[in-house]
Amino acid sequence: MSRDTEYISRWHRAWLYVLLSALLAFLAAPIFVVIPVSFSNTSTLQFPPQALSLQWYDRLFSSARWASSAYNSLLAAVLTVCFTIPFGTMAAYGLNSIRSRAGKLISASLMLPLVVPLILIAIGLYFLYARLGLINTMTGLVAAHTMYTLPLAITLIAAGFKRFDQNQEMVARSLGANRFKAFLTVTLPQVKFSILSACFLTFIASFDEVVIALFVSGGPNATLPRQMFNQLRNSIDPTIAAISTLLIALALMVFAAMQLLKSHEA
Repeated sequence: MSRDTEYISRWHRAWLYVLLSALLAFLAAPIFVVIPVSFSNTSTLQFPPQALSLQWYDRLFSSARWASSAYNSLLAAVLTVCFTIPFGTMAAYGLNSIRSRAGKLISASLMLPLVVPLILIAIGLYFLYARLGLINTMTGLVAAHTMYTLPLAITLIAAGFKRFDQNQEMVARSLGANRFKAFLTVTLPQVKFSILSACFLTFIASFDEVVIALFVSGGPNATLPRQMFNQLRNSIDPTIAAISTLLIALALMVFAAMQLLKSHEA
């Protein structure tokens, strides 16, 4: 490579780094606004805050309404993980074993919730749940979130199965282990990090989901994102910023946990 070519290549990389830095700064800018506002001592959204205070966090943790909605979101997320991960693991395992066109068709069908706009899914679920009597129930919310997060879990877990040599399981079965025992003792330990990553992603996707929750949850089963949306329609105060800051911290912790699992697996 000539000096001129190398010089141009370095300039291209420099512009790419500048563009990437500008894009990251644009995406992260709201975070650096929301967090200081959550510590404001005024009753309005003011940036930068004139003085720092924890009053909005105290108001958040002392409110029965916010505590109830946070509990609903946490319960829905945990139950969604409990249903999504087993189904997602079985689906990914089955799709990894099918090499025919039928497997590709089934895989494409399972990915449909990622293709269809979420608002259309929410509207369809609303009319379906209205007939089944599942509106504003935890059962309906968990079922909807399971349908929504299942493609994400399948994608992550399937990536783990693709790196696994299925012949090892066949060897275990040839030595007398049945299929279920061979899966638990040979296959599962080698894809456990993909499954754990799917657990984290499923949890945060369910906890933060708002579009479906607006249509199928409410009343005593209203989730935290739905409660935040309703609050923003009526009035705006820094309590919303405090909740957003906690959700950002939760997302960062989940991301850090996934990176830790990834580094451990590597």
